[in-house]
Amino acid sequence: MAVIEAAQETAEGKTAPTVSYVSLGCPKALVDSERILTQLRAEGYGITRNHKGADLVIVNTCGFLDSAKAESLGAIGDAMAENGKVIVTGCMGAEPDPILEKFPNVFAVTGPQQYETVVEAVHKAAPPAHDPFTDLVPPQGLKLTPRHYAYLKISEGCNNRCSFCIIPKLRGDLVSRPAADVMREAEKLVKAGVKELLVISQDTSAYGVDIRYAESPWQGEPLKAKFYDLSKALGELGVWVRMHYVYPYPHVDDVIPLMAERKILPYLDIPFQHASPTVLKAMRRPGNQEKVLERIHKWREICPDITLRSTFIVGFPGETDEDFELLLDWLREAQLDRVGCFEYEPVAGATANDLGLMPVPDEVKKQRHRRFMETQQQISIRKLKNKVGKRLQVIIDETGPTVARGRSMADAPEIDGAVYVASRRPLRVGDIVTVKIERSDAYDLHGIAV
Repeated sequence: MAVIEAAQETAEGKTAPTVSYVSLGCPKALVDSERILTQLRAEGYGITRNHKGADLVIVNTCGFLDSAKAESLGAIGDAMAENGKVIVTGCMGAEPDPILEKFPNVFAVTGPQQYETVVEAVHKAAPPAHDPFTDLVPPQGLKLTPRHYAYLKISEGCNNRCSFCIIPKLRGDLVSRPAADVMREAEKLVKAGVKELLVISQDTSAYGVDIRYAESPWQGEPLKAKFYDLSKALGELGVWVRMHYVYPYPHVDDVIPLMAERKILPYLDIPFQHASPTVLKAMRRPGNQEKVLERIHKWREICPDITLRSTFIVGFPGETDEDFELLLDWLREAQLDRVGCFEYEPVAGATANDLGLMPVPDEVKKQRHRRFMETQQQISIRKLKNKVGKRLQVIIDETGPTVARGRSMADAPEIDGAVYVASRRPLRVGDIVTVKIERSDAYDLHGIAV
């Protein structure tokens, strides 16, 4: 949950309308929140952390899983209780009936990416107090992340039809941004002090396919809306560039040399989801995991220190003991660096519900999840132990009296591990320092700044 605060008065001394904002869900939703807040701030609205006393509350919801829907409904309930004037937006707003059934008095409900509709609803709930002296925002817009890193969303929606997912239903098909627009935003962020760009979309490696990789002018040259071309251009900005949500299409191989050259970070976030061909077929995911293993080995030949992060689902309908054992064997062979695992949770409206496959009992899901994470933990322990004695570049996220917390190139914020840095000199948030690693544990590293 992210919030931002900025009080504001007009030139006449009047207090401008204030909005309390709650942002739930994934980084893509966070970017939506940033765009809405940027527009509201540009129009003179103040942003506050407190529902009480605000003119209204906006809740940006997540509607992917039942647990996420429950969290969203809880946030709406809190806002209704503390304020009473609530605008609901985001993925859950794409199907408003459950919201309206529980909270019939919400002021407005909109779906994801409907920025103009949200702002229009705010105008109705609390008309803006225009003031040319205060209706200003920084060039990069308002951000809900720390100053030193930012999410860069390059497209909306998704063309894939994975059977467990309703994202295309909520957010539509793939809609890519022109490459020059992406680069202009990235350049503004870098000028504002951002040192790490986290590239996100629902399917990052499909970027541009919907617009046939159309060119747009950037620095006097045409730039294609293509995964490789955008990666190369972002790599010229002189900051860390981290790739998330990369579907393993063959052309992903072309980007690995850019990582070896340190144009972009040697890091790929690829949601493999499973390894059993039977389960992958039911999920409507690519099923040739042997070929994927070959590609992983080739990636490591080109860029030996590449970090591979992924997510997996256990307990998908029809998953047998044999399927699960195959997954564990694949995991041991792949030796991925960072892994998340989820127990399958039915999603209303997903086609997986209609496949006629036998549900996996909850107790079996829990056992498989535990075994999966135990297997990956041993892999993680070995991999991190191999980094002891090495010197790594670390970006500082949080400072302390004697020990700071940061991340290496192998660690994305909030989802991966951390590097705890002892230092005799003061460190500041956003510093990138060289750290000698002295010890490791299951998920984190500990070292000293040199």
